[in-house]
Amino acid sequence: MPLVPEYFTAEMVRALPDDGNRYEVVAGELLVSPAPRLLHQLIHSRLFLELGLYCREHGGGRVMSSPADISWSEDSLVQPDLFVVPPDLVATRRWSDIRSLSLVVEILSPSTAKNDRFQKRKYYQENGVPTLWLIDGEKEYVEVWTPEALFPQVETMRLTWRPDERAAPLEIDVAALFAP
Repeated sequence: MPLVPEYFTAEMVRALPDDGNRYEVVAGELLVSPAPRLLHQLIHSRLFLELGLYCREHGGGRVMSSPADISWSEDSLVQPDLFVVPPDLVATRRWSDIRSLSLVVEILSPSTAKNDRFQKRKYYQENGVPTLWLIDGEKEYVEVWTPEALFPQVETMRLTWRPDERAAPLEIDVAALFAP
Protein backbone atom coordinates (compact mmCIF):
# COMPACT_ATOMS: atom_id res chain seq x y z
CA MET A 1 0.00 0.00 0.00
CA PRO A 2 1.54 3.36 -1.03
CA LEU A 3 2.08 5.98 1.61
CA VAL A 4 -0.24 8.99 1.33
CA PRO A 5 1.15 12.37 2.36
CA GLU A 6 -0.47 13.94 5.40
CA TYR A 7 -0.10 17.45 3.99
CA PHE A 8 -1.00 18.28 0.38
CA THR A 9 -0.18 21.32 -1.73
CA ALA A 10 -2.04 22.73 -4.73
CA GLU A 11 0.75 21.41 -7.00
CA MET A 12 0.36 17.90 -5.59
CA VAL A 13 -3.37 18.01 -6.31
CA ARG A 14 -2.77 19.22 -9.86
CA ALA A 15 -0.56 16.14 -10.38
CA LEU A 16 -3.23 13.62 -9.29
CA PRO A 17 -4.74 11.39 -12.00
CA ASP A 18 -7.96 12.30 -13.81
CA ASP A 19 -10.05 9.44 -12.46
CA GLY A 20 -13.54 10.98 -12.28
CA ASN A 21 -13.15 12.27 -8.73
CA ARG A 22 -12.86 15.93 -7.81
CA TYR A 23 -9.69 16.65 -5.83
CA GLU A 24 -9.32 19.79 -3.75
CA VAL A 25 -7.06 20.85 -0.90
CA VAL A 26 -7.75 23.32 1.89
CA ALA A 27 -4.99 24.19 4.34
CA GLY A 28 -3.11 21.06 3.29
CA GLU A 29 -6.08 18.70 3.78
CA LEU A 30 -7.03 16.64 0.72
CA LEU A 31 -10.76 16.64 -0.10
CA VAL A 32 -12.06 13.99 -2.54
CA SER A 33 -15.57 14.00 -4.01
CA PRO A 34 -17.27 11.59 -6.42
CA ALA A 35 -19.35 12.69 -9.41
CA PRO A 36 -22.41 14.73 -8.37
CA ARG A 37 -25.96 13.38 -8.09
CA LEU A 38 -28.80 14.26 -10.48
CA LEU A 39 -30.43 16.75 -8.05
CA HIS A 40 -27.09 18.52 -7.75
CA GLN A 41 -26.83 18.85 -11.52
CA LEU A 42 -30.43 20.09 -11.91
CA ILE A 43 -29.84 22.86 -9.38
CA HIS A 44 -26.47 23.60 -10.98
CA SER A 45 -27.91 24.01 -14.48
CA ARG A 46 -30.78 26.22 -13.29
CA LEU A 47 -28.43 28.52 -11.40
CA PHE A 48 -25.85 28.62 -14.17
CA LEU A 49 -28.52 29.82 -16.59
CA GLU A 50 -29.99 32.42 -14.19
CA LEU A 51 -26.61 33.80 -13.16
CA GLY A 52 -25.34 33.83 -16.73
CA LEU A 53 -28.33 35.79 -18.03
CA TYR A 54 -28.09 38.25 -15.15
CA CYS A 55 -24.35 38.82 -15.59
CA ARG A 56 -24.72 39.31 -19.33
CA GLU A 57 -27.51 41.86 -18.88
CA HIS A 58 -26.04 43.72 -15.91
CA GLY A 59 -22.29 43.31 -16.44
CA GLY A 60 -21.82 41.41 -13.19
CA GLY A 61 -18.82 39.40 -14.37
CA ARG A 62 -18.65 35.90 -15.82
CA VAL A 63 -20.25 32.74 -14.46
CA MET A 64 -17.94 29.75 -14.40
CA SER A 65 -18.29 26.14 -13.34
CA SER A 66 -15.92 23.45 -12.16
CA PRO A 67 -13.67 21.79 -12.96
CA ALA A 68 -11.65 24.83 -11.98
CA ASP A 69 -8.37 25.62 -10.31
CA ILE A 70 -9.01 28.35 -7.75
CA SER A 71 -5.94 28.65 -5.56
CA TRP A 72 -5.07 31.59 -3.35
CA SER A 73 -2.29 29.87 -1.42
CA GLU A 74 0.22 27.06 -1.87
CA ASP A 75 -1.73 24.69 0.35
CA SER A 76 -5.23 25.31 -1.01
CA LEU A 77 -7.00 24.65 -4.30
CA VAL A 78 -10.80 24.58 -4.55
CA GLN A 79 -13.31 23.81 -7.25
CA PRO A 80 -16.55 25.63 -6.47
CA ASP A 81 -19.63 24.20 -8.18
CA LEU A 82 -20.39 27.66 -9.61
CA PHE A 83 -18.66 30.98 -9.21
CA VAL A 84 -18.70 34.47 -10.64
CA VAL A 85 -15.44 36.05 -11.75
CA PRO A 86 -15.58 39.85 -11.22
CA PRO A 87 -15.79 42.08 -14.31
CA ASP A 88 -12.19 43.29 -13.95
CA LEU A 89 -10.90 39.69 -14.20
CA VAL A 90 -13.17 38.44 -16.99
CA ALA A 91 -10.49 38.74 -19.68
CA THR A 92 -7.96 36.60 -17.82
CA ARG A 93 -6.91 33.33 -19.43
CA ARG A 94 -5.15 31.61 -16.51
CA TRP A 95 -6.63 30.28 -13.28
CA SER A 96 -3.68 31.74 -11.39
CA ASP A 97 -4.79 35.27 -12.41
CA ILE A 98 -8.13 34.88 -10.64
CA ARG A 99 -7.41 36.43 -7.25
CA SER A 100 -11.02 37.10 -6.18
CA LEU A 101 -14.57 35.91 -6.82
CA SER A 102 -17.85 37.85 -6.56
CA LEU A 103 -20.03 34.86 -5.71
CA VAL A 104 -19.41 31.22 -4.89
CA VAL A 105 -22.10 28.52 -5.01
CA GLU A 106 -21.62 25.12 -3.43
CA ILE A 107 -24.44 22.61 -3.91
CA LEU A 108 -24.37 20.22 -0.99
CA SER A 109 -24.37 16.46 -1.49
CA PRO A 110 -24.10 13.78 1.18
CA SER A 111 -20.47 13.22 0.18
CA THR A 112 -19.50 16.93 0.11
CA ALA A 113 -21.67 18.68 2.72
CA LYS A 114 -19.16 18.47 5.58
CA ASN A 115 -16.25 19.81 3.52
CA ASP A 116 -18.40 22.51 1.87
CA ARG A 117 -19.88 23.70 5.17
CA PHE A 118 -16.68 23.78 7.16
CA GLN A 119 -13.28 23.77 5.41
CA LYS A 120 -14.33 25.37 2.15
CA ARG A 121 -16.75 27.88 3.71
CA LYS A 122 -14.05 29.07 6.07
CA TYR A 123 -11.55 29.30 3.18
CA TYR A 124 -13.96 31.44 1.14
CA GLN A 125 -14.68 33.69 4.12
CA GLU A 126 -10.98 34.12 4.95
CA ASN A 127 -10.31 35.08 1.33
CA GLY A 128 -13.03 37.73 1.26
CA VAL A 129 -15.58 36.14 -1.07
CA PRO A 130 -18.46 38.62 -0.59
CA THR A 131 -21.26 36.07 -1.01
CA LEU A 132 -21.31 32.29 -0.61
CA TRP A 133 -24.43 30.23 -1.22
CA LEU A 134 -24.51 26.75 0.30
CA ILE A 135 -27.50 25.06 -1.31
CA ASP A 136 -29.16 22.13 0.44
CA GLY A 137 -31.33 20.40 -2.15
CA GLU A 138 -32.58 17.77 0.29
CA LYS A 139 -33.87 20.29 2.84
CA GLU A 140 -34.67 22.90 0.15
CA TYR A 141 -32.96 25.94 1.60
CA VAL A 142 -29.92 28.08 0.95
CA GLU A 143 -27.37 29.28 3.51
CA VAL A 144 -26.05 32.73 2.60
CA TRP A 145 -22.61 33.50 4.04
CA THR A 146 -20.56 36.69 4.01
CA PRO A 147 -16.92 37.08 5.09
CA GLU A 148 -17.78 38.37 8.56
CA ALA A 149 -20.73 36.05 9.29
CA LEU A 150 -20.53 33.68 12.23
CA PHE A 151 -23.84 32.12 11.20
CA PRO A 152 -25.59 32.01 7.83
CA GLN A 153 -28.73 33.77 6.76
CA VAL A 154 -31.07 30.92 5.77
CA GLU A 155 -33.25 31.53 2.72
CA THR A 156 -36.29 29.41 1.93
CA MET A 157 -38.23 31.87 -0.25
CA ARG A 158 -36.00 34.19 -2.30
CA LEU A 159 -32.29 34.53 -3.01
CA THR A 160 -31.04 38.01 -3.79
CA TRP A 161 -27.63 38.90 -5.20
CA ARG A 162 -26.39 42.35 -6.12
CA PRO A 163 -22.72 42.51 -7.14
CA ASP A 164 -23.04 46.18 -8.12
CA GLU A 165 -25.19 48.67 -6.20
CA ARG A 166 -25.97 50.48 -9.46
CA ALA A 167 -27.64 47.42 -11.01
CA ALA A 168 -30.97 45.82 -10.22
CA PRO A 169 -30.56 42.77 -7.96
CA LEU A 170 -30.86 39.22 -9.19
CA GLU A 171 -33.78 37.55 -7.46
CA ILE A 172 -34.24 33.78 -7.56
CA ASP A 173 -37.28 31.91 -6.30
CA VAL A 174 -35.81 29.26 -3.98
CA ALA A 175 -38.71 26.83 -4.50
CA ALA A 176 -38.14 26.97 -8.27
CA LEU A 177 -34.53 25.82 -7.75
CA PHE A 178 -35.80 22.58 -6.22
CA ALA A 179 -38.83 21.96 -8.47
CA PRO A 180 -38.99 18.53 -10.11
